[in-house]
Amino acid sequence: MNYHEILTNGTSYLKKNKIKNPYLDTELLLSKTINKKREEILLNIYNKVENREIEKFKYYLFRRRQKEPIAYIMGYKYFWRYKFLTNKSVLIPRPDTELIIEETLNYLPIHNSKKILDIGTGSGCIIISLIKERPKCKATALDISLKAIKVAKTNAKLHQLENKINFINIDIDKYKSSNYDLIISNPPYIDNIDFNRLEDDIKSHEPKLALSGGSDGFKNINKVIIKSRKLLKINGKLILEIGHKQKNKTIKMLKKNSFYINKVSKDFSKTDRCIVSTRLK
Repeated sequence: MNYHEILTNGTSYLKKNKIKNPYLDTELLLSKTINKKREEILLNIYNKVENREIEKFKYYLFRRRQKEPIAYIMGYKYFWRYKFLTNKSVLIPRPDTELIIEETLNYLPIHNSKKILDIGTGSGCIIISLIKERPKCKATALDISLKAIKVAKTNAKLHQLENKINFINIDIDKYKSSNYDLIISNPPYIDNIDFNRLEDDIKSHEPKLALSGGSDGFKNINKVIIKSRKLLKINGKLILEIGHKQKNKTIKMLKKNSFYINKVSKDFSKTDRCIVSTRLK
């Protein structure tokens, strides 16, 4: 079989099994199988594929048919401007979360040396991207999942930042160090009803620990806000990702804990996604 035949058959197979973006996914899986860029495949569409590679490709295709996210099969995902290793221990980095990077950079002049805390670091994509952009800052990243911390450490090493970020496997409730200039967090914020409505790609494969925010979706948001008041310096910033319809209640929680609301940013779909706030007292 050649590239063209494999792409045609693979696309048809995924389409039949109701997989979104069947052609793109098939291209990516073939790219992984034969270790060539998609552009190279398309420029040499009639090149032959060896039998052992066809079997490997079928295995990846079967995994995708089972709704396993393409980022887990590929083993990586791009976020901001960088490549991050991913597996089932961590949430897949999403473009909407890049809002945290954008807003943080607005408050971090490039030559400043600030002390940053990342609560619920997952793959480490947020804090690593920030330190790549602001190398003079010092960072600590926490996660309750030891497996997630291992992935984050691997990603830090991949970007030559293993000595610049301190990764700690701990629940934020038990963390004592303070005097941070900035805290960033993308906490689990999906409520139970919305969690059950998630697509199988997400619900059945990504870690529930990194998605579920309890019955109302606010369990972790509330925890991060209360703890951030203790860990931040006065006038320190908390930059927090939230879910849709969570803006008003989150703002009330922040104000109750002596935070001033600087800005609410919307994502690509015009949904309120990121709140920038300042600790007042």
